[in-house]
Amino acid sequence: MKITAMNNSWGVFLVLFYCLVSLFTSNVSADTEEASFESLTAGLTQSSFKKKATAVESVAALEDERVLPLLEAMLAGDLYYRKSDKRIVIVAAAEEGYQLTSVDTEEDLGVVGKRDVKKISTNNKLRKQLRIQVAGYKLLSKDAALRMTAAEDLIKTPSPEFLDVLQGAIKKEKSKSVKKALQVARAVILLDSENEVDRIQAVKDMGGFPNKYTMAMLRQVVRKNDDGTFSEPSKLVREGAESALQGLQAMETGYKFVEDLFFGVSLGSVLLLAAVGLAITFGVMGVINMAHGEMIMLGAYTTYVIQLLMPNHIEASLIVAVPAAFLVSGLMGVIIERTVIKHLYGRPLETLLATFGISLILQQLVRSVFSPLNRSVTTPEWMSGSLHINGFLSLTYNRLYIIIFALVVLFGLMLLLKKSFFGLQMRAVTQNRTMASSMGIRTGWVDAMTFGLGSGIAGIAGVALSQLTNVGPNLGQSYIIDSFLVVVFGGVGNLWGTLVAAMSLGVANKFVEPWAGAVLAKILILIFIILFIQRRPRGLFALKGRFVEG
Repeated sequence: MKITAMNNSWGVFLVLFYCLVSLFTSNVSADTEEASFESLTAGLTQSSFKKKATAVESVAALEDERVLPLLEAMLAGDLYYRKSDKRIVIVAAAEEGYQLTSVDTEEDLGVVGKRDVKKISTNNKLRKQLRIQVAGYKLLSKDAALRMTAAEDLIKTPSPEFLDVLQGAIKKEKSKSVKKALQVARAVILLDSENEVDRIQAVKDMGGFPNKYTMAMLRQVVRKNDDGTFSEPSKLVREGAESALQGLQAMETGYKFVEDLFFGVSLGSVLLLAAVGLAITFGVMGVINMAHGEMIMLGAYTTYVIQLLMPNHIEASLIVAVPAAFLVSGLMGVIIERTVIKHLYGRPLETLLATFGISLILQQLVRSVFSPLNRSVTTPEWMSGSLHINGFLSLTYNRLYIIIFALVVLFGLMLLLKKSFFGLQMRAVTQNRTMASSMGIRTGWVDAMTFGLGSGIAGIAGVALSQLTNVGPNLGQSYIIDSFLVVVFGGVGNLWGTLVAAMSLGVANKFVEPWAGAVLAKILILIFIILFIQRRPRGLFALKGRFVEG
């Protein structure tokens, strides 16, 4: 028992001892690393370019996240040191001098005069070394995306000075996609090699890698000069380049189809958002609402106003704008229905003329309040940029989000109409107004809410459109005709038909437009819809409604 107790005591003692040693060594290691970074970067302030080169090499050998910004700033000529304490800083131009950021702590050091700091100068030899060190640091980064970006940058700007760095990175790279990019970056450098074997291997490595710069270089290899000779003397190299180029051209054609399809679906999503509200006001209620485009415009201007009210919260402003735009446009729709439309049911021509006049009034109202000039709405950071698939295909985030948003709105509206009590009342009034009224349904209230719902959805469409184009008084006029075409083509009052029609017209427009032109493409699509309606007057998906029965 005593031996067991002693063993337990020694075990506890050893565990505590190990914890203390680990804590001490980790603190010492961190302090040493900090001291090492500061002491090595201090060497950059020396006047001797040779000593600076040595300091650059030492700093680049550190595994520290501060190294890359420092090297990039020095290469860009933005690395300075403060004269008072020789603290190394990254500068940015300011009205009264320079805005300083500490290299060590990344903290903002405020604005100082231009005479308070001194630039860490470089020469051609040092800049060449910096380019190599920056490329090497990126290529050996733990972040695969950064390594891929670095490889693609080297493809765009090939230089023999990066060859050794690439050779080392290729040996260490484990990711197949990144390794292929590194091999292509090496290949574009070796295209200028005097060794025929190197050039043959280079064009072979460039095959199968989707990149427009790669294709341009391969075209140069197979290009004929004005005197009939080839720029590449080796027939084997030319044949390899031709084979690689044909494969890349086939890939480009395939990805171009995917890109056109994506843009067509995104255009279809915009048309869906613009038309789905009209599918209710026109398709279900039988009202030809020429002011529907102005409901879209009001939604876009609501987004603009929300951003003015939330200048420090642009990322969240778009989310706030969606319900706000629905309420503003929906309330305007209720006002229009209660004051004008309710007196014109069953007289479609008069509703067309009345709502056309309302659209002109709303346009002039907006011009008076916001001026006739277009307004730009800031795109939040989470909607900016694009999803980079490869060198042939990138999908913009704003269009991706709009596609998802349009589908969410459509299916949300379907649930509202199918599952809610209001949807039940609306369908009852649509199918038989007299019977619905006799059952105690307030048909006037249902009419107002239905018109408000369609107008509110149009306002939501305005929020989406504000991310694709400038906001102006004539914004809605660009989509009102297309919206009517979608509703008529899909089947009046049918939401599934609206979805199919919007996507079909969007995709067709994007595929026809490249060879027919924008104007002729719209004319051809209009002719197609006219001919289609001659064959199927009630559209793709017919729905019985109030004005159909009438």
